[in-house]
Amino acid sequence: MKIIFAGTPEFAAVALRALHAAGHDIPLVLTQPDRPAGRGMQLSASAVKQFALAHSIPVAQPVSLRVDGKYPEIAKQAHALLHATPHDVMVVAAYGLILPRSVLDIPSHGCINIHASLLPRWRGAAPIHRAIEAGDAHTGVTLMQMEEGLDTGPMLLTESLSIAPDETTGSLHDRLARLGGTMIVDAMRQLQQSPLTGVPQPDTGVTYAAKISKEEAHLDFGGAAESLERKIRAFNPFPGTVAKFNGIPIKIWGAQTAAPSPVRIPGTVLAADSQAGILVVCGHGVLRLTELQKPGGKRLPASEFLKGFPLEGGRFE
Repeated sequence: MKIIFAGTPEFAAVALRALHAAGHDIPLVLTQPDRPAGRGMQLSASAVKQFALAHSIPVAQPVSLRVDGKYPEIAKQAHALLHATPHDVMVVAAYGLILPRSVLDIPSHGCINIHASLLPRWRGAAPIHRAIEAGDAHTGVTLMQMEEGLDTGPMLLTESLSIAPDETTGSLHDRLARLGGTMIVDAMRQLQQSPLTGVPQPDTGVTYAAKISKEEAHLDFGGAAESLERKIRAFNPFPGTVAKFNGIPIKIWGAQTAAPSPVRIPGTVLAADSQAGILVVCGHGVLRLTELQKPGGKRLPASEFLKGFPLEGGRFE
């Protein structure tokens, strides 16, 4: 198969590597423009671009594909490139740009999206985060025939995974990325034999996975311990949850629910030592904080964190 691949982060790069390893002809890769990253905020190529360049695959990085948008000339150039590049199908994974109808109609087999949820649950930008945050027991990957709606297209293949009780977005991301890579290779093998048949998404069970904002990172101990524990796992490794202690923002990377306490003031530190750990009162229940990070410091287990940052008798804001 001749495949144009469109994607940006590591989730997409895993699928690109799988397609390349399977021997498919990939004449062009589309990915987001280089972005500032790291402490020095230097321009950094996406994971997809890095793989493509390492394997001599041509790369295009248009800022838009909409000829009726803000950058019509750039979009027209991208359209011309797509028309001039022979291909059978476009595979899309976490690309980050909207594909208008004029692009969706170019490949003879259309555009197939690798989406990290069991559609129609968690359409949108952050399905892995939101599944963990909501306490879902299962998630998975859906291969979808793309149309103009937001993740509304017919489902071609689905596979499910259980979400472990201690799952973080980082660990679940890696498992779903591997699954997506396997599934898209299988789908391309099937497509070489006959067209893939899509199943319309049901009208019930639709939820939307809104993009994660940094403003959501604040950890409000007025909430229930179970919900906060899920949020901490959902926001690990990005953007991380933050709670202030004496005005100092502390990132909290790991926690467990603990036995309730008679203390009723949320944020109160009940204990902060190597034996009991760091116990914090919540609006309902208690959280045991297991991994923390002070500004400029490293992520540390609670026992190590306390050696340089005592919390006994204090309160998180």
